[in-house]
Amino acid sequence: MSVELHHRLDGAADAPVVMLSNSLGTALEMWDDHVPILGERFRVLRYDQRGHGRSPAPLGPYSIDALGRDALELIDRLGLERVSFCGVSLGGMVGMWLAASAPERIDRLVLCCTSPHLPPRDTWIERAATVREQGMAAVVDASLARWFTPAAVKRRPEAVERCRRGLLDTDPEGYAGCCEAIADHDLRAQLVSIRAPTLVIAAADDPSAPPEHGRLISESVAGARLDVLPEGRHLVAVERPEELGPLVLEHVVGKARA
Repeated sequence: MSVELHHRLDGAADAPVVMLSNSLGTALEMWDDHVPILGERFRVLRYDQRGHGRSPAPLGPYSIDALGRDALELIDRLGLERVSFCGVSLGGMVGMWLAASAPERIDRLVLCCTSPHLPPRDTWIERAATVREQGMAAVVDASLARWFTPAAVKRRPEAVERCRRGLLDTDPEGYAGCCEAIADHDLRAQLVSIRAPTLVIAAADDPSAPPEHGRLISESVAGARLDVLPEGRHLVAVERPEELGPLVLEHVVGKARA
């Protein structure tokens, strides 16, 4: 059963829509710094994954298929024929599912710090059990270390703190259910069916989805391009929006690179 997702639309009503999908443990506010950049040309649609932010958190486990159908039903509910889609980590997994399963709805695709398959499964199952038993505080420090470089903590302390608070506020059942979705997902065979023009962005210091995961996507999706940002970890979208935002804008506009 799908979930009615909490969402927000910013920008001109007649502009084309770019849909932004957040990572595990974050809510739509992770995209705050990107709205001014993308809003120059697009109507920006942000939403909370099921179990995150202000979206409902049904009992898990969840699946990438279920998360993708949530997003697809939101597109339908808003009466949107097609959107460009940018997803980080878990959001990127949803983006791959959408582009493969509902290609007529996706115009252009950006996949950031994500992977079509992220074993070992036991790691995700154990993390789900941890937050159900101990709450979100049990995973905060390790998550922030994966998300941000030490330099980011010094350079953007307010953004890091916003993500820390958001993670603590995440519903443990919603987080656990999404961990289980990641544990069982394997989109590798579906990559060859993606036809949307695709940009893959990786961060050189990302311990969660290292650049080789992005390379697998770019080598499997016809015509895809891979950009590796030299600085940043898993939430490079928050750590370095001034670098990632223009890349996303350039791609979804469809401007040819020099």
